[in-house]
Amino acid sequence: LLSTMQRILVTGGCGYIGSHTLVSLLTSTTTTYSVVVIDNLANSSPESLHRVADICSLTNFSINSDGSAGQDSDGRLSFRKVDCCDPIALRGVFDEFQSEGGFTAAIHFAGLK
Repeated sequence: LLSTMQRILVTGGCGYIGSHTLVSLLTSTTTTYSVVVIDNLANSSPESLHRVADICSLTNFSINSDGSAGQDSDGRLSFRKVDCCDPIALRGVFDEFQSEGGFTAAIHFAGLK
């Protein structure tokens, strides 16, 4: 199933604009997307991802106990606590998803106030 989805990387996906974009992607009726959110949570909260999961009726979205990663049971919404300014951690996300086809596109909303 995941091989037919387009995987989109969304930086800053826990923020206001990013989380609204996630809802648009995950509820698209023309294309099936899975999204990987990277956010350092400096200006946001992982609670926004729980709300996105609820709005989009994703099942069993959870973030692990140390807050570093999360995913729903179908792999449509994944989260990695990564700072875009950390090239090693960022490369790790790309490497992690490379075996599953990598990313179709990236949408960059990360920024510091």
